[in-house]
Amino acid sequence: MQERFRELRKALGLSQDDFGRKLGVTRGVITNIELGKVPPKDLFVSLVCDTFGVNRTWIETGEGEMFNDLGPDAAFERLCTEIAASDDEFLKRAMRAYWELSDDRKQAVRDFIDQLAGK
Repeated sequence: MQERFRELRKALGLSQDDFGRKLGVTRGVITNIELGKVPPKDLFVSLVCDTFGVNRTWIETGEGEMFNDLGPDAAFERLCTEIAASDDEFLKRAMRAYWELSDDRKQAVRDFIDQLAGK
């Protein structure tokens, strides 16, 4: 299971610090789990699955898909979590700038992006 914790964390683009912070534990806890020094408790596995939409069967056995089939809201939340934890400062600035625009300007940006995408 330790390898899957590391694989999950990397798939989310999170450092051990960030992964632990989102789960309310220290980097040391994450390090010990990933190194196999401490097996994760059942409650912690549940927390990981609930927080990140992880398929519990996958985390425990390696079978199936890493993530549960998420609805659009949960998938968007996970994407926001990944962006927040990333080093892509341009994307973060762009998202903040868009969010602060007036409705008219947001529509202009959407129209521009649709043109770029060929829609």
